Amino acid sequence: MFPALRDEVASALDAALSARELPTDDLGIEEPPDDVDSVLASSVAFRLAGEVGAAPPQVAAELADEIDVDELRYVDRVETQGPYVNFLPSPTYYAETVEAATADDYGHRPDRDESVVVEHTSANPTGPVHVGRARNPIIGDAVATLLSYAGYDVDRHYYVNDAGRQMAVFTWAYETFDEAELDREPDRNRIEYDLVRYYREGNAFLENGPDDEVAAAEAEIESIMQGLEAGDEATYERVSEVVDQVLSGMQECLARLPAEFDEFVKETRFMRDGSTDDIVARLQDSEVAEREEDAWQLDLEAWGIDKSFVFLRSDGTSLYTTRDLAHHEWKFERFDRAVTVLGEDQELHARQLAAALEVLGNDTHQLTSMFYGWVNLPGGEGMSTREGTGIDLDDLLDEAIDRAREEVEDRLDDRIRDDDLTEDDIDRIARQVGIGAVRYDIVAKQPTKAITFEWDRALDFEAQSAPYVQYVHARCCGILEEAGLDPGNAQDGLATTIDTDALATDAERDLIETIGRFPWEIEEAADDLEPHRIATYTREFAETFNAFYRECPVLADDVDTDTRDARLALVAASKHTMANALDVLGVAPPRSM
Repeated sequence: MFPALRDEVASALDAALSARELPTDDLGIEEPPDDVDSVLASSVAFRLAGEVGAAPPQVAAELADEIDVDELRYVDRVETQGPYVNFLPSPTYYAETVEAATADDYGHRPDRDESVVVEHTSANPTGPVHVGRARNPIIGDAVATLLSYAGYDVDRHYYVNDAGRQMAVFTWAYETFDEAELDREPDRNRIEYDLVRYYREGNAFLENGPDDEVAAAEAEIESIMQGLEAGDEATYERVSEVVDQVLSGMQECLARLPAEFDEFVKETRFMRDGSTDDIVARLQDSEVAEREEDAWQLDLEAWGIDKSFVFLRSDGTSLYTTRDLAHHEWKFERFDRAVTVLGEDQELHARQLAAALEVLGNDTHQLTSMFYGWVNLPGGEGMSTREGTGIDLDDLLDEAIDRAREEVEDRLDDRIRDDDLTEDDIDRIARQVGIGAVRYDIVAKQPTKAITFEWDRALDFEAQSAPYVQYVHARCCGILEEAGLDPGNAQDGLATTIDTDALATDAERDLIETIGRFPWEIEEAADDLEPHRIATYTREFAETFNAFYRECPVLADDVDTDTRDARLALVAASKHTMANALDVLGVAPPRSM
């Protein structure tokens, strides 16, 4: 209901300013400072003080006098505190907020009739997903879910690099070496761990093999690349045999997060359908195209880019970025907006891409590139680095589940272990908490900052971490179960009539106000593509709920029926709010912990 309250406040302020013939272009509506007692405030008096010729507190008081609260549905009182005009919610606001938040889809905003494609992860299909790249699928998946909650029609895409030299080397190696020639067993029983051994063996051979054999290998690799460029079907099928197998294993890894995709878009499709050739021809005709040493490039100095952009090699083959131009024009034709999540090392590539798209006549306002810093693991964290392979995302997730299981078992007393939770329950909780800890710790940080993942912080049940906020959801489920309600469908078991006037304490009102803000938090975070704001919200929500839990018993014998029913409704609303906030972040909401 917060967006409805905000809209009502905006209309009231607009009318008050118009009545005094004052400009209404900036209403100054904001969440009030901590020392200002209201849910919404306006700082417009600061802006108008000079124009009116009066001190901000006087301007605020005069504006407040213009507002008739009897005409407002969600505002009970308008007060001033210094220069702020403060709006305090009505009983109707509290009642409708609790009612709205007991719905499963709470937080979802109305359909915006706008489509967005979110491209993320897109790791080269040369082997297992490395932990350093773990931030991409976690941030990308959260951004896509956030935009979906905000009312956009979202597609999740993985752009598959199946046309570069790496894949040509991989294909040659896969066809050349036998299992017996590989010097190690797979690190894990999954296809990408098996096949990556061929890729490593091939690279080692190209670096250290006999000169004549390396020359023959390079000729075959070049032939594969030329075959792809020419759209040769047999070459495409050879490469696809490797790519599809490796990609299937990478998908299994990403599904553990989980991060799933609506479409895997191969770059070879833009070579095979002629669109890459079309891009090359159009770029060659542009005023900023140059030919140097038989290679074609763009001079992008007009865009503030010193490094020339090569789009066609001297041997007539295109580059990854050339094909990506065709890919982006394909996206522009099908979606209203395109969001791409990239590592910080791709910033120059993204700038060149955007400039080249403008050279081709595209409006790049519909394109947004999000950059993220790397994920590091500190020394001494108990994870070994396998020689020559580093730490894979699977390793991190396995370690997270193992550590979470230890933590959960340490917290279970014998009665709970024997009577309430089976070993399957403990395994489920360990997965939810462990993987949730990884996702939450990564998505909760601003993407551009490099982060170091630390187990003690990520799995701390007492600190502001995933287990800390997940426990609020589990606690809500426990209260509802104790009251005889199904946490998965609690709204059907709540009292038909809820007297929210019974929720009169500061702790109860603070919790309702925090719940009410959730849809607004979704809108604001989506507008700025900042899923970490939802993580911040969950921590604030957890603190507010815990204060309510301490101060307002729900099922105690001395709680009257109206208060009990109202507090149960508030717990159900809290459960749905936290579940959906965690869903945006891709963190599982445990029913028990």
